[in-house]
Amino acid sequence: MSSWQRVITKSRQTLLKITSRVRVNSIKGFLSLALVGVSLSVAIASCSGGNGNGTADNPTANPVAAGNNKQDVEVTLVSFAVTKAAHDAIIPKFVEKWKQEHNQNVTFRQSYGGSGSQTRAVIDGLEADIVHLALALDTQKIEKAGLIEPGWEKELPNNAVVSRSVAALITRPGNPKNIKTWADLEKGDIKVITADPKTSGIARWNFLALWNSVIKTGGGEDKALDYVTKVYSNVPILTKDAREATDAFAKQGQGDVLINYENEAILAQQKGEKVDYVVPDVNISIDNPIAVVDKNVDKHGTREVAEAFVQYLFTPEAQQEFAKLGFRPLDEAVAQNKELKALADKYTKVNNLGNVQDYGGWAEVQTKFFEDGAVFDQIQGKIRR
Repeated sequence: MSSWQRVITKSRQTLLKITSRVRVNSIKGFLSLALVGVSLSVAIASCSGGNGNGTADNPTANPVAAGNNKQDVEVTLVSFAVTKAAHDAIIPKFVEKWKQEHNQNVTFRQSYGGSGSQTRAVIDGLEADIVHLALALDTQKIEKAGLIEPGWEKELPNNAVVSRSVAALITRPGNPKNIKTWADLEKGDIKVITADPKTSGIARWNFLALWNSVIKTGGGEDKALDYVTKVYSNVPILTKDAREATDAFAKQGQGDVLINYENEAILAQQKGEKVDYVVPDVNISIDNPIAVVDKNVDKHGTREVAEAFVQYLFTPEAQQEFAKLGFRPLDEAVAQNKELKALADKYTKVNNLGNVQDYGGWAEVQTKFFEDGAVFDQIQGKIRR
């Protein structure tokens, strides 16, 4: 046995003895182990005649070489269904940019579905690195499950709202019932299609848009309750989610009008479908937040890439892709980009736009309107009687 091998062996034996006598989680134990570890490293370096840097026999030990050969990374994005086309356009741009700047290949696993079901999947174990959901209430549920650190919305521009839309009234071709405003939906001969706000994120936005249409035009809560009750009296069936509502209207021929996202109507038109729709002048800003799932990115070692991608979505370049596919671009991005402003100018102008903060935020809205026994259940009770 050579002299340096004996030194290493002796140091290892000392390390094992200390490990057996001290608790690693005590300060004293930690320092003892650290000192022995340093001694072992010094012994190896000095006795081997090296200088601590990589050699031809171990090229990967060279930090420069390691930096030029970064391991590929995979990021999991979980989002609500209507964002898929936008992400499909944006992700390749980010991947190329990251490769140029970091010499690292990034791939994305993607999952799309109803915002509520996606939220439950993440809480139940779908290890998303990033979640882009229909409403902050769903992101808050993931936060409460301990997967996202509190304050996530303050760490990003625009309170983490990265895509947005407004409510649209999709009618039959030619709009035979002449539906133009929210007030038309309470008429006795109008059948309205929407999902159940107890189970659907977009349906909560629909409910809030109806309520907001009264409040923003000077009506009080009693008038809003009466109006919304009349509208839901005209709903022949409450579907589980927005996709089922669309199918009921478009494929099954139910109803005279469908309440949906404006961007869904625009995207359908881009695909060549015949879609007639109206964007009421009094409306609600449908804000979709994005967040990094802290527990998962730390587990996967993907925090740097995940955070960079989320930040990239707020740039004019990414917002332009959202705007091309029907989402209303963020004001900050529009101010930075003439092409984006030209896209934004094509959208129907909304002169009286409310938002969820006008009603106390999603926690208060959920408690007031959608919890068991709250306003929506009371409305349903009246209708059933």
